Amino acid sequence: MGLVACTRCTKVWPAGTETCGRCGKHLHSRDTTSLQRVWAFWFVGFLCYIPANMYPMLQTRTLLSVQEDTIVGGAIELFHYGSPGIALIILIASVAIPVAKFLAIAFLAISVVRVSSVSMHQRQLLYEVVEYIGRWSMIDIFVVAIMSSLVQLNTLAAITPGRASLFFALSVIFTMLSAQAFDSRMIWDVQSGHSDTPDAAEGTAPSDRTAT
Repeated sequence: MGLVACTRCTKVWPAGTETCGRCGKHLHSRDTTSLQRVWAFWFVGFLCYIPANMYPMLQTRTLLSVQEDTIVGGAIELFHYGSPGIALIILIASVAIPVAKFLAIAFLAISVVRVSSVSMHQRQLLYEVVEYIGRWSMIDIFVVAIMSSLVQLNTLAAITPGRASLFFALSVIFTMLSAQAFDSRMIWDVQSGHSDTPDAAEGTAPSDRTAT
């Protein structure tokens, strides 16, 4: 279409414009190093997610005992104490969503270099969902921070964050960076050398399929 869009303010300019006149960001039709950053952030986030589930997320100290709970262990404890709703929220936000994000980002990164049976519109929707729910993965960290600040009774009882909280926060941050590094415009590009791709099967002309 002879246009290029600013990825910061979304203003559209004629192709060949080097700098956005609205926000000053450098314009480029495609980010050629996008996938490299996606996989780098993804890999670091995945490495951080492993100890986040192995080490205790929360440490509860009382006069008589010290209890340490992992993410899953804490959810099980909440379920036993009669709070299945909160336990389910923690499992979804701290286990299901992060794992789903890892799988979704990996799928999107692979789908732009290989033939995919998933349509472009569905992949774009998946990317937008991953971008939207990324921030909600921090709910476990928020719970730990709130409980640590509220339950501080000196020698009687105290709640402190465990080692897993740092790894979990880093995992969420790096997966968010991985999703943001992904150039979603590549979803709409024609995959060269594949005339039988699902994009071609949709009967759309190459010029119509190329994103701004």
